Amino acid sequence: MLKVKKLNDSVAIRWGALVIIALTMMAAYYVNDVMAPLKELLEDALHWDSAEFGIFTGAYSFLNVFLLMLIWGGLILDKFGSRFTGKLATILMVGGTALEYYAITYMADSTGTILGYKSSVMVASAGYSIFGVGAEVAGITVTKIIAKWFKDKEVATAMGVQVALARLGSQAAYSIAIPVAKNFGLTMPLFIGLVVLCVGLVAFFIFSVLDKKLDAQVKYNEELTDEEKFSFKDVKSILTNQGFWLIALLCVLFYSCVFPFQKFATELMTTKYDIDSDLAGTIAGLPALGALILTPFFGGLVDKTGKAATIMIIGAMMLIVVHFVYALPFIETGVVAIILMIILGVAFSLVPSAMWPSVAKIFPQHQLGTAYALIFFIQNIGLWGVPVLIGAVLDNYCQIPGIDGTEYDYTLPMCIFTGIAALSLIVALMLKVVDKKKGYGLDISNRH
Repeated sequence: MLKVKKLNDSVAIRWGALVIIALTMMAAYYVNDVMAPLKELLEDALHWDSAEFGIFTGAYSFLNVFLLMLIWGGLILDKFGSRFTGKLATILMVGGTALEYYAITYMADSTGTILGYKSSVMVASAGYSIFGVGAEVAGITVTKIIAKWFKDKEVATAMGVQVALARLGSQAAYSIAIPVAKNFGLTMPLFIGLVVLCVGLVAFFIFSVLDKKLDAQVKYNEELTDEEKFSFKDVKSILTNQGFWLIALLCVLFYSCVFPFQKFATELMTTKYDIDSDLAGTIAGLPALGALILTPFFGGLVDKTGKAATIMIIGAMMLIVVHFVYALPFIETGVVAIILMIILGVAFSLVPSAMWPSVAKIFPQHQLGTAYALIFFIQNIGLWGVPVLIGAVLDNYCQIPGIDGTEYDYTLPMCIFTGIAALSLIVALMLKVVDKKKGYGLDISNRH
């Protein structure tokens, strides 16, 4: 049978498709991070405290963890495909963000409570939880899409570019949130995110047209056998894989030292390092800017040389250094704080550029959606628990009198982040040992 040239054989088309789906993730990352720099403004305007902000921040992962929504999302992805799952995920993101916007806009003056917490906190948290389900399912969907569109091609580079563009959304959120809120109102930064998400939804529908055509070409060229199709038995196969658990543990530990830290980093910059609040949000977003610039480069390096396991070890070591120095109470120079954020940005580029392509080496294509979903599920346990922990620690153990009221000493929280980073290094070292034993090929080039 004569083979049909596939859409992804064209460099321009496969990279164009990547840009389209990356737009959706860029919008998701913007919304995910846009409230973090506004912590102090939220506390002033809505009368939240640090514990309530921690609950709101951790709500992103609440449904994913306690109702297993990410796992269901992965199963839906492998059973019903990326187009259906991607559309569903993006609709959830739009709906959840709309609810969050309603809470901070129309419930700002509410004196009611839900389960003992302010109504605005709980409704905003509910919206953020729904958004979190959509964002995480969209993340695994896009990752599986890239693995399909760039199979046996520059897959790590493509994943790096997608992450970089997503981080652009994060950097925009950290950079503009405070200035926009001060000039146009507290709710305006989130409203911008809602509009951009709607654009991302349209973008994904456009991508679906291309993806449907590619699937038709793949079907014409190479029919799947029964053994290659997903079945629920694959879940057991994934969970009994030693590489899965090490990647999952590295993922939760690494990201727990980055995303939750960034949620509190703006306040850390203003209280400990005396950096102006307008600039503090931009500094807190520097890891995203670093990822924007460096992740595609490191992805290309992984494609060319392999060394994914080694790169993950280096990234974990850098993470330890960053949080350890932040924990030192006698270092209060703003320049040091900025340098550490830049180093965190390098680590934030190294580990994802090596980790996500490694999953595609450990598992076959038909198991990837579920594998990524299970990894993201375990990651979300950290993304839920760590912000709640840090918020509680700040309120109970770290309050100090300040010029404008209560301030926080971040020494203890930074020690907690340092300990988590040390655990990530141990897991990365174990992964390198297991890779040699099992022959996953994590340190082998991706190009064939």
